[in-house]
Amino acid sequence: MPRSKKRSSRGGQHGAVQPFSDEDASIETLSHCSSFSDAMSVADEGGEAGVETAQEDLQYKLNVFIDSTVDKSAKTRQGALDGLNAAMATRILYEFISDRRMTITDSIERCLKKGKGQEQRAAASLACLLCIQLGSGVESEEVFKTLKPIFKNILLDGAANIQARQACATSLGLCTLVVEDDILDVYATMESFESLFMRSYVKEDGSRPSLNPQTTLLHTNALLSWALLLTICTGSQVKAVTRKHLPKLPRLLENDDVNMRIAAGETIALLFELARDMDPAFEYDDWEPLCDKLNSLATDCNKHRAKTDKRKQRSVFRDVLKAVEERDFQTETIRFSTERMTIDSWVRKRTYDAFREFVGSGMNYHLQANEFIRDVFELGPPMLVDAATLKSMKISRFERHLYNAAAFKARTKARNKFRDKRLDVGEF
Repeated sequence: MPRSKKRSSRGGQHGAVQPFSDEDASIETLSHCSSFSDAMSVADEGGEAGVETAQEDLQYKLNVFIDSTVDKSAKTRQGALDGLNAAMATRILYEFISDRRMTITDSIERCLKKGKGQEQRAAASLACLLCIQLGSGVESEEVFKTLKPIFKNILLDGAANIQARQACATSLGLCTLVVEDDILDVYATMESFESLFMRSYVKEDGSRPSLNPQTTLLHTNALLSWALLLTICTGSQVKAVTRKHLPKLPRLLENDDVNMRIAAGETIALLFELARDMDPAFEYDDWEPLCDKLNSLATDCNKHRAKTDKRKQRSVFRDVLKAVEERDFQTETIRFSTERMTIDSWVRKRTYDAFREFVGSGMNYHLQANEFIRDVFELGPPMLVDAATLKSMKISRFERHLYNAAAFKARTKARNKFRDKRLDVGEF
């Protein structure tokens, strides 16, 4: 994982937005504005004048959002945070937010301290997106230096709002990955996550702790953030973590919550991958019982579980079982603009999933234009492609249909190799 001190992409293509009218000036309307994800229609139609108009409109709306984060109304603050989140997830706004980063940071701090529930969740997400926009450098360090103690206080405070703790568990993990340079501080943050998800471990007497679904989700988020930071740990730390946690993690596969089972399975696969990268002859004492347990989850037909949960679980655990048994990874190709990126390891997958959780549908745009994210995935400097080239590369609807049909057929054949159809009889 690159740890260089460099700015992420500056500026970027600002999407077209509609100017405000007197009727839609309320923040409730602004918070649902979908224009951040629209194509650059104004810019395309009006040339340079259209670009300038679009940028002015966008900056005007962003300034309104920033000002509204300190409004007395909780609903107004929530809408403003949502609007900023939507903008930062789908645009490169480095030039705009660089000069306003401390103002935005102050608003996030205030919302985290005084807000409740959803407002705190939105503020935590905004902090993460702000760091992604600024990249790994002095500017993001200033932001994180202010917010890190607040994240940790909320995360470890048993009396704090559970939704806020869940959001802080996820945001603290990614912000640490983006900003933190001191590996000792990374370890300290990992210990905070450990103190949470270890409470889901089976007790010494063999009994499982009784936890409500919201607390289980908190522990799941903590486990995933811990696994994310594990991808940048030193070899000695990975060895220590493997000795400490690999014997205990398999018991989380028995958890009643499907998301916890999946998080535990993916973390086990990640640990095996990291351990084998350091020592190709790495062996795990309880390898056979673990494989049996993974296989049972990959072919689970328990009637007491929801079909969607079973389908999701089987898909993940087929890949996990492959990783543990055969040292194999189900490669995935991400296409964006004229480029392609291959997800070919559990380290890369955990990192990609962490960024995608925050930028959502804007992930492909960030892969294309965000210098920091491109640096993380070793994609090189952003490629400049004109509109005419992009248009010429588009395939027809019929060609796309043929491609999708062929891909579906190949995927079905591949999946059928791992399915025992007899186990599914009577499930419906």
